[in-house]
Amino acid sequence: MKLQGILSIAGKPGLYKIIGQTKSGVLVERLGESKRFPVPGSTRMSALEDIAIFTYEEEIPLKNVMETIFKMEEGKECISHKESSDKLKSYFETVLPDYDQDRVYISDLKKVFSWYNLLNQEGYVGLIEETATEEVENSEEA
Repeated sequence: MKLQGILSIAGKPGLYKIIGQTKSGVLVERLGESKRFPVPGSTRMSALEDIAIFTYEEEIPLKNVMETIFKMEEGKECISHKESSDKLKSYFETVLPDYDQDRVYISDLKKVFSWYNLLNQEGYVGLIEETATEEVENSEEA
């Protein structure tokens, strides 16, 4: 899975890919669209590669959680983020059984499922496995 350069921007729906830098911030493009726009540096942005999910033992990187969903769903879409809270919790318990239910809110689960489905549609999910397989094959040939 390739999450490098993918952002969540506070107050804006969806995910964004960093295209470049501007004098006062970054130039982004919304995933699934080709419209680019600048985002000032004062805007709160979160890189998906830096996000982790709380468990009772440690923090699990979002990338690992999404890879687990990808394997469970065999590369297909997961549950919709619009499902009921009980269904979302039940599904997430199958993905990450020991997640900290006191610190991981329903809104967090909705984001994870929404982001996963968007990244899956755009072809970002599953890329690491393919890249890692290619690298192993190339190193064996050498």
